Amino acid sequence: MSKAKGGSADIVSFTPDMKAGTRELPAHELIYRQLRELILFGEMRPGEAVTIQGVCDSLGAGMTPVREAIRRLTAEGALEFMGNRRVVVPELTVDSVNELIFARQAIEPQLVVRATERMTDDGLAELSAIDAELDAAIAAGDLQSYLKQNYRFHARLYAMAEAPILAAVADGLWLRFGPSLRVVCGRVGTQNLPDQHHEALAAMRVGDAGAAAKAMREDVIQGMEQVRRVLSTQRSD
Repeated sequence: MSKAKGGSADIVSFTPDMKAGTRELPAHELIYRQLRELILFGEMRPGEAVTIQGVCDSLGAGMTPVREAIRRLTAEGALEFMGNRRVVVPELTVDSVNELIFARQAIEPQLVVRATERMTDDGLAELSAIDAELDAAIAAGDLQSYLKQNYRFHARLYAMAEAPILAAVADGLWLRFGPSLRVVCGRVGTQNLPDQHHEALAAMRVGDAGAAAKAMREDVIQGMEQVRRVLSTQRSD
């Protein structure tokens, strides 16, 4: 597990209430978000054991907030309790990827439709700026930046949908496949990763919610198909 003392200054999520700066948060919430981010961006790999002491050492935190963070993330499916007090980052199966594909393509395009209907010039400018950072990460082969900017793009777009129930479900799905996505991206390289954001942005600029949703559905399916292919290859090795 990488060292992460201090955490990021502002943790982005699909739901608007998660945008507050970390300095405003109580210790237990801050540790939860820091650990969540490590899982989300694959800094904790699928199958990796998670211990209270290990997280305490990594985040410079006390045992009580760490224990609570692990409990919450286990309840959310980001961590898995294996018995004998052992907790690990879950490993995706092909079947679980199939479920994720079904759920993501049902929920995320609908969020894009709602976001497009509420889109402002300032919102488009913000999304375009994030996408430019994503393009730079792809060109540079910067995997960590790619993962964070890709999530940030989706998080801001879905928060603009003003549909907190759908956004929370979508965010939970991302938390489940984040560690495996890191492994897949490391194998295929940033140049070979799907990116339908330009098409989605172009559709949103003219208010075409259907086209924007179609672009996002293709983005979701292409990315998850890569995860499924890599997992299938691993199972056959």
